[in-house]
This record gives sequence, C-alpha cells and structure tokens, in this order.
Amino acid sequence: MGPTASGKTDLATALYRELPLELVSVDSTLVYRGMDIGTAKPSAEELARAPHRLIDIRDPAEPYSAADFVADAEREIADIHAAGRIPLLVGGTMLYFKALLDGLAEMPAADPAVRERIERDAREHGWPHVHRQLAEVDPVCAAEIHPNHSQRLSRALEVYLASGSTMTELRRRQREQSGPAFTERFDVTQLAIAPRDRKTLHKRIEKRFHLMVESGLVAEVETLYRRGDLNSELPAIRAVGYRQVWDYLDGRCGLDEAIERGIIATRQLAKRQFTWLNGWESVCWIWSENEAGEALSFEEIVRFSLNSIPSGAI
Repeated sequence: MGPTASGKTDLATALYRELPLELVSVDSTLVYRGMDIGTAKPSAEELARAPHRLIDIRDPAEPYSAADFVADAEREIADIHAAGRIPLLVGGTMLYFKALLDGLAEMPAADPAVRERIERDAREHGWPHVHRQLAEVDPVCAAEIHPNHSQRLSRALEVYLASGSTMTELRRRQREQSGPAFTERFDVTQLAIAPRDRKTLHKRIEKRFHLMVESGLVAEVETLYRRGDLNSELPAIRAVGYRQVWDYLDGRCGLDEAIERGIIATRQLAKRQFTWLNGWESVCWIWSENEAGEALSFEEIVRFSLNSIPSGAI
C-alpha cells in the first residue's frame, strides 16, 4: 500500500522476483482499458516481467465498484493459492483494501427521488454542504470521504435518508452477522511504502504529472472524449488527471490550469491515502528515506521489505 507516486509498483515487481508471489492490482483506475498514461499503468514490458491481475478488465463506460473488486480479488486470491503461490496485493485505492479486509455491508437499493433531492441540494449549496449533512448523522463515514467526492457523498447520505440507518451502522450489523472476516481466514501482512518527507512526495507528483503530459496524456483523454459515450460523471473520467484534462477539452479551463489542477488533485489524493493509512492497524512502514532525510537505495528498500515479511507468511 502507499500514497500515489511512492514506488509501489517498482517494489512489488522486485518482490515478485524474489518470492513465490502473484500480483493483484488494487487500483480503481487500472481496471479500465485505454487509460494507461494518466493512471501510470505498468507498461507491456513491465507486465511481461511481473504480471498484474485485475488490470484492463473494464471499459471506461462500465463503472467498477468496491463490491466488484472484492468479488474479483477473492476469486484471484483463491486461484493463486490453488497454484501454491502467495497473493501480493498492490495499489493505492484504500477503499478497496478496507472493503476486502473488513467486508462490505448490503446496502439498500438506490432511490432516484432521494438522490435527486441530494443532487439538487448540492447544486444550490455545493458538495461540502452535503458533506456537513453527512457528518452530522454519520461522522465515521464522512471522515472517509472527501468533501468534493460527489458520488460517494451522495450514496452515503442517500442510504441514511432512504433507510434510516447509516452506512457505518449497516456495516457494523453485517460484521456481526457474517462469517469469518478476511483477516481471520488468511494471514495478512500489511506493508506501506512512502517517503518520510511529504515535500519529497509532492516533488515526485509534480514531476510525474508533467511527464504524463509530455507522454501524451491530453491525447489519451481526447480519445476517450471523442468516443461520445462517456461523460464526466463516470468513475473512470472522474479519476485524478482525467477529470482536469476533460474540463480542458470541454472548454472550462486552459491547459496550464488543467495541469496545475491535476497536480493539486494528485497531492490531495496522496493526503487522503496517508490519512487512511495513519489510521490503519498493523501496518509496517517502508520508508524510502532514512531519518536524516537521505534517500535509500532501491536495493535497501527491497531488503528492508523482505525482512519485514514474517517468515511464516511465505
């Protein structure tokens, strides 16, 4: 696990070469075909050296949910175990990790009338206003959702208004009624890689985003834009980087502004990922810098990671 641009893919690939592992992607954007540059998807050569499961399995027009991920991941994990190997889950979509580890509660069906009421309220007062409403009734759930994440905010408040029970309460009931949790069925080792200094990560994010633009991010988004069957409300197009370039193509901002907004949005994503991880139990941090702030060599990072995995886990 770890924030964006922290080096998760490189580390996972190195561990794949050292141990009897199979890699499973935990990323809400890598599932989409035709979205390669802006997602920092491993190249064909990288995937040939270290195959990742759950990459390129959906068209951008088909939304992919945490429930979809849990079903797919459980299937892949069973398949990997059947082959006598160990699954290594790698990615930064913390909601997916949480859903897999803690389980998903069955939620009430969508209520179009309630959702329209919420969206009308958001149009009039903004999504942060909706976020404050959610925080009043379900502070635990609200703390997990960014104030501008319209899709998740709308659904969380809709669940409460339609059923009278919060998502947090429904999840608690589900845990009480369901069978053994994931962590009871499997031995789980949790590693998180990140630089100690946030400024280092911010520099990486800015450099990587500019490299994406130089590598053809705008043309990639334009290909999606010209399809005609996609829109800015789809989860794929709401992905960081894609949403900002889409706004540029829509004429809502200039390219320089879109790039700057994309960098800012990526930093905000990294901050949310850190927030998730700081509240995570049993995480072993793999710092890419020593306490003096000096960058560790990649070999040192790999060696520390290998030493952090319990001997009984492999």
